Amino acid sequence: MPRAAVVGIGSCLPARSVDNEEVIAAGRLDSSDEWIRRRTGIHRRRRAAPGTATGDLAVYAAAAAIESADAAPDFVLLATTTPDHPCPATAPAVAHRLGLPRVPALDLSAVCSGFLYALATADALVRAGTCRHPLVIGADTYSTIVDPADRDTAALFGDGAGAVLLAAAEDGAPGALHAADLGSDGGGAALITIGAGGSRHPDRQRLDPDAHWFRMQGRSVYGQAVRHLTDSAVRALDAAHWRPADLGAFVAHQANQRILDSVADRLGLPPAVRFGNLRELGNTAAASIPLVLADDGPQRALAPGTPTLLTAFGGGLTWASVALTWPAATPVRRTLP
Repeated sequence: MPRAAVVGIGSCLPARSVDNEEVIAAGRLDSSDEWIRRRTGIHRRRRAAPGTATGDLAVYAAAAAIESADAAPDFVLLATTTPDHPCPATAPAVAHRLGLPRVPALDLSAVCSGFLYALATADALVRAGTCRHPLVIGADTYSTIVDPADRDTAALFGDGAGAVLLAAAEDGAPGALHAADLGSDGGGAALITIGAGGSRHPDRQRLDPDAHWFRMQGRSVYGQAVRHLTDSAVRALDAAHWRPADLGAFVAHQANQRILDSVADRLGLPPAVRFGNLRELGNTAAASIPLVLADDGPQRALAPGTPTLLTAFGGGLTWASVALTWPAATPVRRTLP
């Protein structure tokens, strides 16, 4: 049975880079540059310009992936927590702007696990024969939902988008997906949430403006993230018949450097196989993993076909891991003013 393989990679980042001192000043936070670096590993992040929406970043990243693959998508999946509108979904508008007006398109909401959920879904669509070239996008503009005065979240998040184009491939091809593990626990929904704005608490008059900000219980999330990321990674490796020692690359959702180090240490992975962009881009939510795939560091260090593990944890709670071989695609990168 053919499997899906990554044949194109694209990314889009806002031009504006915001350092920790600017975040502290904007929110009048009781914090310091040294504290943020030590606790999170983040030095700076990108912020979208006023008027720039998630869909704008997604269009540019998707167009870059299409250029990288030199192939036309026949399905569009957009993983995001920050759609352009509550209704309709953003993916159809993205497809239309890409010149794909009749291609099926949908949003997928699994917070920071969303890109891997979408990647596993696209793989299943290819295996089922539903499509041949699905386009998977992870895009978020968390600057629109994070409270600048919230010490627990203001310094964590950045904006950006990454995308991959898939194609049917034989086993062993560069970029081929070998296994996936997905899971959730709705009992932890309150740990990562936006309280108002949905049908449970519409609050259309904004009687409680604070309820519309993104909130996270950091200490509780830390323990859950380390446990679920590690367990999911092990299950995906087992399904692929790989051992941790077989890996040449480990790419985790870029949430917090202490989380990333704890998971990699538990898996017994040496620093040489750990790749990320947290220092420069912060937590870009659903965009973080495809942005690492497009990054210069792993592109220079890894040969096509290198065994690679991707893993993510997000609100819901959700978690996901995908085992694949490193793609042969040359990324195309875009910057949006």
